Amino acid sequence: MSTSSSQSVVPPPVVIDHADHERLQGLALRALAGAPDLAGRLLAEIDRARVLPSESVPADVVTLGAEVTFRDESTGRVRKVTLVYPGEADIDQGKISIMTPIGVALIGLAVGASIDWLTRDGDERHLSVLAVRKPE
Repeated sequence: MSTSSSQSVVPPPVVIDHADHERLQGLALRALAGAPDLAGRLLAEIDRARVLPSESVPADVVTLGAEVTFRDESTGRVRKVTLVYPGEADIDQGKISIMTPIGVALIGLAVGASIDWLTRDGDERHLSVLAVRKPE
């Protein structure tokens, strides 16, 4: 029954910093051979994003380098992470790669936005962005 309602859900708006747009697109295209599902999801987010100059990206939007507090609505767990490029990822320091399912789900979302995403195991989850802090 809930299948039809979940299919009609419109994903929240996504904003991507112009400075990151081309690099993210290249990263996703290079990942198509090894991780086609994840790369395809990132490309889809990039394609539907509104690309803005760095100075025009609202402060409450998740960008690379931003510290994000979000709630996994499936478990109620609240996490604080920093979204980074793959070479900078360090889970012990809370730095998660854009090339992870959660990274793809978070990029470009604004505080208050919620989105469905698939874990690496294929489980569907729902998250909500609670806060965003940009690097200084």
